[in-house]
Amino acid sequence: MVEVTSSSDITSSRKKQERRYVLCIVGMALVCLIVGVIELSFGASKINPIESVLALFGIGTPQDINTVQSIRLPRTVCAIVSGAGLALAGAALQSVLENPLASASTVGISQGAAFGATVAILMVIPGVLGSSSGVGMSVIALCAFIGAMTSSVVVLMFSRLGFATPESIILVGVALSALWAGASTIMQYFSNDIELTKVIFWQFGDLGRATWPQIGFMTFVGVLCSIYFFLNRWNYNALQNGGQVAGGLGVDVERTRILGVLVASLMAAAMVSFVGLINFIGLIAPHIARRFVGNDYRFLLPASLALGATIMLASDLVARMVISPVILPIGAITSFLGAPLFLFLLYKGYKR
Repeated sequence: MVEVTSSSDITSSRKKQERRYVLCIVGMALVCLIVGVIELSFGASKINPIESVLALFGIGTPQDINTVQSIRLPRTVCAIVSGAGLALAGAALQSVLENPLASASTVGISQGAAFGATVAILMVIPGVLGSSSGVGMSVIALCAFIGAMTSSVVVLMFSRLGFATPESIILVGVALSALWAGASTIMQYFSNDIELTKVIFWQFGDLGRATWPQIGFMTFVGVLCSIYFFLNRWNYNALQNGGQVAGGLGVDVERTRILGVLVASLMAAAMVSFVGLINFIGLIAPHIARRFVGNDYRFLLPASLALGATIMLASDLVARMVISPVILPIGAITSFLGAPLFLFLLYKGYKR
């Protein structure tokens, strides 16, 4: 005798699953909050977590208040904003490019930013400003942003010429990455030791270099791009089944793909330009989120946001605490922690 499942039972089961996903996202947000408080508490001078929270509101000793508000708070906010932004950009790119390995590096954003920063450090600042401090850091960020967006514009130009397929976009991105890397290497070859050190230091990544106005710009761009992603969550769900199926469901596949790449590039460029090259956040955060909430972009986007911020905070905490008071490069920490974790996820997926 065949047991027939009623539509009401299916609806009830789906609602239970959705409630479980919401609880997972809330849990991820709480974990992010806890790690953020720990980030405020630990450093060269340790502060009790409760005292660090009180110091945020101006309660406590002048030294604690100054340490938390002036030094650790900007770094913590920068970690949250940049981690969340890179994770969201990675999740969107993985949908529109129909590639689970898509991230900011896939379309040449990171390499374009590195080339722009190299031009600023080796040519613009010595030739125009004569110093890399003060205004110079803003010039580096601006040139990095221009370099990152140039990659996006070139990719979109090829897309308008009829190369809007995921494979073509990725191949154009790979070609641009090689171009930017080669150009940067040639410029570094003719630079002196001091200039080369500055380039390498920028590429290492640093959450402490961004100022409040720059963090505000990152947040503004991040909020606008996040709104676009959430408004297109149903389109991204449709693209999970392939472009042809999505087109049959009424999705303008080419428009969604091109705008998705553009907005994700803008998001990633805004983050990378101010914090340097941060690897694996945009790749690993969405994959971890899928383990908890599946492939539904209604839940995957907020889960990726929370996990991206948490991973960035945790990585920065490790970078500051391993051999304190020396701060390790955040880009190296995210790669060092992200690569084994990604291999573990691949292994679990293979076994499944």
